[in-house]
Amino acid sequence: MSEALLDLHPVTGRIGAEIRDVRLSGDLGKETFGAIRQALLKYKVLFFRGQQHLGDAGQEAFARLWGDLVAHPTVPVRDGTGYLLELDSVHGGRANSWHTDVTFDQAYPQASILRAVVVPHAGGDTVWANTAQAYLDLPPALQQLADNLWALHTNDYDYAARFNTDSAGLKRYREIFTSTIYETEHPVVRVHPETGERTLVLGHFVKKLLGYPTPDSAHLLKLLDSYVTRLENTVRWRWSAGDVAIWDNRATQHYAINDYGDQHRVVRRVTIAGDVPVSVDGRRSVSLNVKNKAQDDVRVPASSDAAHAASSTAAVAS
Repeated sequence: MSEALLDLHPVTGRIGAEIRDVRLSGDLGKETFGAIRQALLKYKVLFFRGQQHLGDAGQEAFARLWGDLVAHPTVPVRDGTGYLLELDSVHGGRANSWHTDVTFDQAYPQASILRAVVVPHAGGDTVWANTAQAYLDLPPALQQLADNLWALHTNDYDYAARFNTDSAGLKRYREIFTSTIYETEHPVVRVHPETGERTLVLGHFVKKLLGYPTPDSAHLLKLLDSYVTRLENTVRWRWSAGDVAIWDNRATQHYAINDYGDQHRVVRRVTIAGDVPVSVDGRRSVSLNVKNKAQDDVRVPASSDAAHAASSTAAVAS
């Protein structure tokens, strides 16, 4: 499908485009949706202003056009929805760390769709980074090294140190976010199943590189991450209520900037089921965990109290 069908405006030179004059819904025309899907593969992140007509049900209906929906593995969904994860700043929902969504799962989401509900007067922007371009920026020798690296991803890590939380936040994290421990070995470089691009699979769920002592692993991860987050590979979006952002979760990382103090910020996310990553040499990611609870036990709508607790831990998941 041609971009000519869309009123499309690139936001930066390497990542991100705004699409105007499209009303998102589950009834979006086939040709228009096809053009949007192709644009996402090219630009990695797409932005749509003025989608105030979308409620929770409408967001889920639009998301179903992309594929099967998947709830977060451990954090309860928003009450009254099947799949929505809510991040509410009042309850601690602030995802201020570079990450790709849910990489501790073997087949992590292929795409995420985020809708702004309540937006601060100033601050609260989100930044995305292009992990395909980051790979291309690596010197050839570093590309060769990265092609052969594997990393352990997990939802069980030093949450308190990373997010500077209090004891109550740490307790909620342990009770909800790590109610089931996930550990997955992913290649550091995966081959994108639709574009064939090589992308870096990194972010805050990485615990260590396999086969390396902890200090060496930390140094290598810091080096590789520096290519992902360099400003040339990023796009920053200033939210307005009703905005929708869609990103290719196989080719991006993102960071929600926590610079808005006690102002209120609420965003809601739905994710599209993904595929198991494949390395440059054709090996598939490996899941190491044995689930502690059945999925149906942890993917139920939240009560009001549970939803508030879930929102405070959802920051590490979004």
